[in-house]
Amino acid sequence: MAGLPALLLVLVPLFALANRASVATILKVLGQSETQQAIYLSLRTTAIAILIVAVIGFPLAYYIAGSKSWFSRLVDTISDLPIVLPPAAAGIALLAAFGRQGWLGGPLDQMGIQITFTSIAVVIAQAFVALPYFVRSVVEGLRKVDPDTLSAGAMDGASPIQLAMRIFVPQCKGALLAGVLLGWARAVGEFGATLMFAGNFVGRTQTMPLAIYAGFESDLAVAISLSVVLLVLAVAVLVAARLIARQEGDS
Repeated sequence: MAGLPALLLVLVPLFALANRASVATILKVLGQSETQQAIYLSLRTTAIAILIVAVIGFPLAYYIAGSKSWFSRLVDTISDLPIVLPPAAAGIALLAAFGRQGWLGGPLDQMGIQITFTSIAVVIAQAFVALPYFVRSVVEGLRKVDPDTLSAGAMDGASPIQLAMRIFVPQCKGALLAGVLLGWARAVGEFGATLMFAGNFVGRTQTMPLAIYAGFESDLAVAISLSVVLLVLAVAVLVAARLIARQEGDS
């Protein structure tokens, strides 16, 4: 099998990780208050982040999918930048925009609103990295919508918003759900930008990846156990996304 070396490159580290953590150790770590705070914070902030991503990302995907102009291609490229941008650079960029001396953070700080090193910063960092995954999935779904249905809706006088809600959303709900799952998975695993932009404060900004980072320095059992939890979540999300894509292909 020609692809075996590549497959082993992925599987060997993952199985080695799973082998390092026993069920008893994982349950013990999950029972610790700091771990529970990190998990709760991750679930809460990623839920908010993916909601924001869905609200602002669908109009962007709608525009990219429906236009063939050079500007839409430029917008498409820009929307993908968080995928290739190094996490450290993303964190610095967010600080430049939302820090106390940033473009937006400066005026907000004068009004008594601080973003950096708060849970708000965690949400912003997660939304920043999750957006392209949602947009990319939805764009692919929108481009598969039946053009005859669109033409019929337009001839009946449907507005762009009506076309989006009555035709696009029902026909690409699988792509929407897959985009939400993939975006959420990316958000829950976000580390670099969050560390630089929000810091690593227990109960306030310490998400699961940051708890893994802290555990690596002080308690390796915590790092390994939370890594296994994130691995299980990643596998579940990928399986769900593949099942959704298969159902979309069969329909």
